[in-house]
Amino acid sequence: MKVKIKMKRVFDLFFSLLLSVLFFPVFLIVGILVRLILGKPIIFCQKRPGFQGRPFTIYKFRSMTDQRDKKGRLLPDDLRFNRFSHFLRKSSLDELPELINVIKGDMSLVGPRPLLIQYLERYNSEQARRHEVKPGITGWAQVNGRNAISWEDKFKLDVWYVDQLNLWLDLKILLMTVVHLFKQDGIHQEGHVTAKEFMGNKKQ
Repeated sequence: MKVKIKMKRVFDLFFSLLLSVLFFPVFLIVGILVRLILGKPIIFCQKRPGFQGRPFTIYKFRSMTDQRDKKGRLLPDDLRFNRFSHFLRKSSLDELPELINVIKGDMSLVGPRPLLIQYLERYNSEQARRHEVKPGITGWAQVNGRNAISWEDKFKLDVWYVDQLNLWLDLKILLMTVVHLFKQDGIHQEGHVTAKEFMGNKKQ
């Protein structure tokens, strides 16, 4: 397993640096558009659980406005989500800054998606195994339904990936990700901007 993890890190570092160079013009254009349409800050930063559940700061392009009510409270997500927001999520361009996380070693190109910190205490012991590897920009669950499938199915796919970990599988997932980006399916769960909150196994 240690050898696989070291090989995966070399793979991640090489391709994340290569993609960062190739997509640098896109990075600049999207950054300017985000600033003009959605405001600042351009980069959305949030603590997420990484390897072994240890928190790290994830970087994404912001995809919602900062609109607030008369009392200064942020409006619900769906009211701060416009056409440009939808384009960013649909194209997954909001995920581009996560390449920085991969270069830093917080994330991998492929792995279970990093979810919210508060979810850590809501997993059962099997679901928590998704943190046995670094989280990824894309993953097995993302190319097998993404937000269109249930949390339980997502976690089963995540754990399957942990058990099958190898570079050939990573290459397959990356290729499948490109196909899914063109198809643009599974982005939203019905009635939600992305997916409903995971409340834990006892509360579903």
